[in-house]
Amino acid sequence: MSAQRMSNADAAWLHMDRPTNLMVVNALLWFEEPVDVERVREILRSRLVEPFPRFRQVVKEPRMGIGAPSWEDDARFALDRHVHHLAVPAPGDKRALEELVSDLIASPLDRGRPLWDMYLIDGFGEGMAMLSRIHHCIADGIALSRVLLSLTDSQPDAGIAPPRDGAGRSLLGSIAAPVRTGAQLAQAGVHEGIEILTHPTSELPALASRGTRDAATLAKLLLTGSDSKTVLSAELNVSRRVTWSDRMPLDGIKAVGHATGTTVNDVLTAAMTGALRRYLVGRDSLVDEIRVMVPYNLRGPEEPLPRELGNRFGLVYLTLPVGIADPADRLAEVHRRMDAIKHSREGGLSYAILEAVGLTPHQIEQGLLDVFAQKTSAVLTNVAGPSEPIYFAGSEIAGVVPWVPAAGTIAMGISIFSYNGGVTVGLQVDAGLIPDPDTIIADYEREVETLRKLAPRGRKPTAARR
Repeated sequence: MSAQRMSNADAAWLHMDRPTNLMVVNALLWFEEPVDVERVREILRSRLVEPFPRFRQVVKEPRMGIGAPSWEDDARFALDRHVHHLAVPAPGDKRALEELVSDLIASPLDRGRPLWDMYLIDGFGEGMAMLSRIHHCIADGIALSRVLLSLTDSQPDAGIAPPRDGAGRSLLGSIAAPVRTGAQLAQAGVHEGIEILTHPTSELPALASRGTRDAATLAKLLLTGSDSKTVLSAELNVSRRVTWSDRMPLDGIKAVGHATGTTVNDVLTAAMTGALRRYLVGRDSLVDEIRVMVPYNLRGPEEPLPRELGNRFGLVYLTLPVGIADPADRLAEVHRRMDAIKHSREGGLSYAILEAVGLTPHQIEQGLLDVFAQKTSAVLTNVAGPSEPIYFAGSEIAGVVPWVPAAGTIAMGISIFSYNGGVTVGLQVDAGLIPDPDTIIADYEREVETLRKLAPRGRKPTAARR
């Protein structure tokens, strides 16, 4: 196969890689029993490597740094170079797995090979875990979630080959379908960022010419100043830390949204806002607001994943009202701000900007990408997984936690994932700036419990009070 030019957007994500912030999408699955390793290898071969060429291709940079990178088949490709088998150090508990994963994700992927790795990890309790690491230049988070779901089945006795029946397609449909109307949004559960398809990608070239509204949106994306200085923003280190929450029942969170006239996404975002408020207060670093970057999906409702995958999303800014003390008022303000950006053109315009940035020489590209990163203190993604249990290599997946990468100078990635009636939140942070991310997770769980108490009272959103 001849070399294929990398898209401008994919090149932008490739060149965001830095030792202090690797552009790798990491995800952890765990099981309550050991998994058949040979069956795992065959599934990866037949459902990942064979259907999607990027998993057997290497990136080639242009000579003299002029022009776009390209994808070329790896003549030395071998599955065993990407599938690693190791064990959790004693005592094999969550903390030991967190430390192992933190070490693994701090290592860059080998640019001389296709940009992905899988780690099969024995000794996690009575079962096993699997860490996937896939470079962002291959695809965006929603696309990679769909790719990973294509490795799973709705029944434990499924075969190795990709499923050809409706069951296999329904697993993908559970994460691929976008929210179509505002009325559906309240019942939609968790979805990546603000997954509303208001601008088909074919319209992107015309976005910048749509008058005053688009000019104001473009100015917001490019001219918004740097985020407030707090303990979350300083010079980054190479080491990373990951952690994740206990699984929280989704029904209770939906009840809060129903009682308060908000959405599940609003409730979860407000809970994280409260947790970050507690963290800032505890370190004498409280400000009125901090800004987060939220991915905005741009794929069509029934659009199948192309074999070449790729990035098709934009970015929007969401300002979190950490200065508001009352949880109900904080939820109301988050709801108001989320509504304000759901139908904006920020996602499409930011994608067009990334496409343009990907055309520039590497050194200029780095500086332009920093313009985006300096405006925010974290990246926040919400992804909805299957509502029923699914199986990988014959074993039921007990839990899933993804970690979104944080670009440039951003110290924290916040990932929320729903699966099988529960929600898990994962943090990936700079270990030097935020050495104790478990405190944020503990406060997040407390904030969810606080908001759940609003459901019986039915307290509706009111004007925010500081």
